Amino acid sequence: MARNCNRFYYRHVTSQDSISAAVRRLSEAQATRMPCAPVRDLIGTDDLDAAYAVQQGLVQARIAGGARVVGRKIGATSEAVQTQLGVDQPDFGYLLDDMDVSPRDGRSGPISMRTLLQPRVEAEVAFVLARDIDDEDITLDVVRDAVDVALPALEIVDSRIADWRIGFTDTVADNASSGLFVVGADGQKLDDLEPRDVTMSLTINGEERSAGTGAACLGDPLEALRWLAVQAQRFGDPLRAGHLILSGALGPFVPFAPGDRVEATISGFAPLRVTFEE
Repeated sequence: MARNCNRFYYRHVTSQDSISAAVRRLSEAQATRMPCAPVRDLIGTDDLDAAYAVQQGLVQARIAGGARVVGRKIGATSEAVQTQLGVDQPDFGYLLDDMDVSPRDGRSGPISMRTLLQPRVEAEVAFVLARDIDDEDITLDVVRDAVDVALPALEIVDSRIADWRIGFTDTVADNASSGLFVVGADGQKLDDLEPRDVTMSLTINGEERSAGTGAACLGDPLEALRWLAVQAQRFGDPLRAGHLILSGALGPFVPFAPGDRVEATISGFAPLRVTFEE
């Protein structure tokens, strides 16, 4: 499977006014729950610096409002999702504490969809880091050694762009089309689990809607983590101890509706079950 994992374009051509306008457009769409036009008319289709600058503007505004960064997510890691989105390389975004809707610490019951616009759900392997990844040479062995535990995860992806009519800079700017996330409570050490070998089945109301393997995620979820660690360091914001990393979908994402029961079964982990309500 051909991948363009390291192909990033850096062009400093977008004005700060255009970046600010893109931040405002996406922020208003989120606040009103009314999808907006793509932002590539403002930042272009290949200025990745500008797209990540928009992402930073959105994230910093949420931090100013009281949110806290708890990790990162990697998007478009599987060929199936790249095909669904019409992109040909992965990207990354930030995880904030107010995106975490995991049923733990006494919380249970349906997950509210009140902040979502056009949600889809996907199953993946998550990692919790035991140490910073800021090594000069970030190898697969380095990232494996940095992982504390692996966890099963559901990511509820979302788009502020109307009808998911996104290009690559649109999804990057939109915090990698992030929404909410759910992680399981019981982690596995990598001595007991090989992420690339896991199998995944995702059902909605008992019907299988997505399936895949760890190898569908850039060949290995740990390779996706390595890719992210390299990019994070390149952008001057390395991955830190305690961060949660969503490594990317193991199969296609699928739509769901209020009242749906979603279950992800990833081998090596207990099933992860959630329901949704409006």
